[in-house]
Amino acid sequence: MPWNERQALGVAEMDATHREFVDLVDALGQATDAEFPALFEHLREHSRLHFENEGKLMKACRFPAIGEHNSEHLRVLGELAAVGRSVAAGRLGMAREYVRNLPAWFDTHLATMDSALAARLRQSAQPSN
Repeated sequence: MPWNERQALGVAEMDATHREFVDLVDALGQATDAEFPALFEHLREHSRLHFENEGKLMKACRFPAIGEHNSEHLRVLGELAAVGRSVAAGRLGMAREYVRNLPAWFDTHLATMDSALAARLRQSAQPSN
């Protein structure tokens, strides 16, 4: 899942965070069993901070779909916590499958929820006439 510039939304802060997410998922896809647990924990922490920051951005621009967007973030954080427990117990098969499915989720989330947020942020940054 290498970063593709077509994934850029035109909001530098979001694009940098998304690039880091993509890099982590890509690294996890290639990680050895020994490397996987620490990288997965890094992904969990990155995602927590990523979603927390997007929540602040949503509040700042009064994003109309904040409830739905935050709910999606909470769902993913719950999945990461559950998968993280399997990783901690040494069960990597399910975790590797979860990581293989993250690019599809990310592409959908990016094209729907995050692109709408980015549009709102760009709009709110425009000076009023």
